[in-house]
Amino acid sequence: MDNRPVVVAAARTPIGTAGHAFRALTADRLAAPVVAAVAAGVPGRTVDDVVLGNCMGPGGNVARVSALAAGLGDAVPGLTVDRQCGSGLAAVLVAGQAVRSGEMDLVIAGGVESASTAPLRNLRGAAEPYARAPFAPPGHPDPDMGPAADALAAARAVTRERQDAYACLSHAKALRARELGRFDEEIVPVAGRADDQRPRPLRPAFLARLPAAFVPEGTVTAGNSSPISDGAAAVAVVPERLRAGLPGLRLVAGSVVGCDPGLPGWGPVPAVRRVLEHAGVDMARIEAVEIVEAFAAQVLAVTDALGLDPLGADSGRVCADGGALALGHPWGASGAVVVTRLFSRLVRGGAEPGTLGLATAAVGGGLGVAALFEVV
Repeated sequence: MDNRPVVVAAARTPIGTAGHAFRALTADRLAAPVVAAVAAGVPGRTVDDVVLGNCMGPGGNVARVSALAAGLGDAVPGLTVDRQCGSGLAAVLVAGQAVRSGEMDLVIAGGVESASTAPLRNLRGAAEPYARAPFAPPGHPDPDMGPAADALAAARAVTRERQDAYACLSHAKALRARELGRFDEEIVPVAGRADDQRPRPLRPAFLARLPAAFVPEGTVTAGNSSPISDGAAAVAVVPERLRAGLPGLRLVAGSVVGCDPGLPGWGPVPAVRRVLEHAGVDMARIEAVEIVEAFAAQVLAVTDALGLDPLGADSGRVCADGGALALGHPWGASGAVVVTRLFSRLVRGGAEPGTLGLATAAVGGGLGVAALFEVV
């Protein structure tokens, strides 16, 4: 029996800046329309589980609440995954494992984040909420992601000029893709909105004037960082034996690795290398790469190490329609957004069977997540 997992449907919400477009929508209200749309893309099938990544709450098993809100019925359980910014992609890998094992025949997987409605948290007896949970225990580095991006830029000699140029390019690509309708088929309208809120024309001269955002004299600014965002994305994963001729992306290999928690943006490098080694392919064979663009510094450090040139020869291969720098970064969802983007670029775009695509994300605390897909 061929239980190799295949993504046969993919969708996402528009992405809104926190406190703006979707400021009143809780996580389940963002996720439910996408989960329902993806389930409708595989008609006549029973959904065995819904696996959603989520970082900031509100708890209560967001995946189960979203499955019920999507109308999937009482029998669909729901699993919520927390690998921070890699949660959405990790959820897809969990779904792939369930399908590959033969235990499930249809899993909807993805992620959701409502930064706008995420609860504040207090330690018992504390007078004030804490800013965030620790990514590492005492005795280990535990930087916030902004300073960590600055540290990675310094460690890998990624200049401010390159970061700003990449940010400009991401916005330009996203605006062009929206103009050409490349996002239309993947977006499920929510709250009357059918397009992403944020992408806008940027000029290098404007970005060059912005001050360092996190570290004095640093290179990471508000202009070359992704914004805090709200959004959701999901995919349908089935075994090859039940694909029934639907075009899709076969999950060839996936990997979750750890790295130095002081340089968490480095995580995609060992994760991608492990996936490529496991699959027996090299980067030259990968036609499409989607990386969660948390910071331009992190993207460039990773692509430099992997031998990619996203500002030059590989501009059409790496985040060809822009990424989180332009669209936004709804933490728990972003890893699923990049899989949805691969689905649109390769499956909806009519790529030949056998074409390979790669999705990857860096994670706070020092993790990397990566997945290799093949068009079928």
